[in-house]
Amino acid sequence: MSEPLVQVQRLKKYFPVNKGVFGGKTGDVKAVDGIDLTIRRGETFGLVGESGSGKSTIGRALLRLSDKTDGDVRFDGIDLYGLSPSELRRLRPRMQMVFQDPYGSLNPRIRIGDAIGEALLDHGIASRAEARERALEVLSLCGLAPYHIDRYPHEFSGGQRQRIGIARAMILNPEFIVADEPVSALDVSIQAQIINLLCDLQEQKQLTYLFISHDLSVVEHLCSTIGVLYLGSLVEMGSRDELFARPQHPYTKALLSALPVPDPRAKRERIVLKGDIPSPANPPSGCKFHTRCPIAASVCLEQAPEFRDAGGGHFVACHLV
Repeated sequence: MSEPLVQVQRLKKYFPVNKGVFGGKTGDVKAVDGIDLTIRRGETFGLVGESGSGKSTIGRALLRLSDKTDGDVRFDGIDLYGLSPSELRRLRPRMQMVFQDPYGSLNPRIRIGDAIGEALLDHGIASRAEARERALEVLSLCGLAPYHIDRYPHEFSGGQRQRIGIARAMILNPEFIVADEPVSALDVSIQAQIINLLCDLQEQKQLTYLFISHDLSVVEHLCSTIGVLYLGSLVEMGSRDELFARPQHPYTKALLSALPVPDPRAKRERIVLKGDIPSPANPPSGCKFHTRCPIAASVCLEQAPEFRDAGGGHFVACHLV
């Protein structure tokens, strides 16, 4: 088993809620509420959950693109939040992000070649001519033609823009990439192309990914380890094969029951969850899932379950498992 590259302990990220004439604090939105996870070098860790569950907040916290409220985040053994701004700047090339909206992450007034190469110039790694040559290399690596380098973002399709976003991340030769819903805005056929590109790059460059998604079918294809997130907390985590074959938590079972079955004659029980996901500003007491859980018991209302090993590295947070 490979060594850990990213280690997270008790990570919390709260956003204050201010109301009134003087803007006094009245509470917190608990976007991430005590997460523990380990991402090993060379693996793809999938993080899944409904919208608003805190997936993107975790991704940004792992790159220190936003501050944390509490907890410990380590990259290759380095305390990420203990670094000075200059130390963090030197570490930045080793960890990059691919954003969900490729068009929104690109400046419409800047040519693609300049957008891709600006990180090299910003870090003083290359001259302008060298940055252009390197941009041509990563464009080719990501499946784009050399003549694309002088075009503007509006001249590309959605799939091509996401390839450009991946090229921007790759130009600094990172070790770790957070891919935040990188295929959710794309057609199914284009999704497959981008997923295959990410797989090819991982094999060629020995990359480590945190892949954030709400689509379990995409996660099943790409990820080796999966964590299921609900209202800022992990409810289940394990290897892909173990989690898909033997889901333990009722929430995971409900998510998997919604996946389409390739054989139209096959039958699968559809688990429909009642109600909506509660507000992270006012989460339920005890188990956060008990308001929607089909098997909730009295203990679920009173006490939060521990995130414990159910065997074989398969972790679950449920009183009834």
